[in-house]
Amino acid sequence: MPITIESPSLPSAREGRSMNRPGSILANGKMQVTCSKIGCMPPLVSIRSLDFAYGASPVLRNLDLTVEAGSTMGVIGPNGGGKTTLVKLLTGRLQPTKGSILIDGMRPLDAVRRGDRIGYLPQNPRVDANFPINVRQTITLGLAGKAGMLRGYDRSDLAYAQSLMERLGVAELADEPIGSLSGGQLQRVLIARALVAKPKLLVLDEPTTGIDVRGQKAFIEFIAAIKEELHLTVVFVSHDLRAVTSMSDRIACLNVSLHYHDVPQHLPADLVYRMFACDLEAAGIKSTAGPLTGPFLPLVGK
Repeated sequence: MPITIESPSLPSAREGRSMNRPGSILANGKMQVTCSKIGCMPPLVSIRSLDFAYGASPVLRNLDLTVEAGSTMGVIGPNGGGKTTLVKLLTGRLQPTKGSILIDGMRPLDAVRRGDRIGYLPQNPRVDANFPINVRQTITLGLAGKAGMLRGYDRSDLAYAQSLMERLGVAELADEPIGSLSGGQLQRVLIARALVAKPKLLVLDEPTTGIDVRGQKAFIEFIAAIKEELHLTVVFVSHDLRAVTSMSDRIACLNVSLHYHDVPQHLPADLVYRMFACDLEAAGIKSTAGPLTGPFLPLVGK
């Protein structure tokens, strides 16, 4: 059973379930901490009372969400539900209309500027085929924030970049122009770029889109291995329910507001149907009662 305590400086502690919020900021400003199999620590990501709107059109409303350090949070939801906006907020490209986001105690933009806090794999990246940069240079760009633009890279960081290229099967492409790569090769290069600075948080935006089942399995296994190696916290945004349930310790179901935040095994099938009703009905799938089963079973064991 998880144990929830207030800040470590407090003499008292209270025990109880923390199924919906594994950690958050309390009204008195103290940090609520979750103890679980991962350990006893404040959340790496803390989102509190967050609203975001484009003009008068609300996209996210009253969002409270925490991601415990060392865990994987899967974020699912329909198109237009706010997933892409949440990714932009987490990576500092948008600012909340209301509320706050903290990543390792910092605002997202400050965390990005640190260079070694957030790694990001974008959805459907576009690369200029004529841009004069090769694969190795693209990957080492991920070190720029950590080292500083006018300073050289540390030898250990360059060695790690080389090891990532080898593990991801792109070492032989090191001197190839980035614009000459296939979609799958480009994705592996961008994964290496996201990981080369050894970030604390890895944000994955629809990373399995366009990948076959075999490729998805290899991707999931690689992320699981690198997560353990670097003690990563992962936020995995996807429409792919099988991939999400395979990777995630917890799932957040987002459709403007947060509709569910719990372990994958408790995700109700009827909620999944309501979130993805248009897509499922187009595929001839009707709602069923009971827990998440059938086509949404994990691709690989946890």
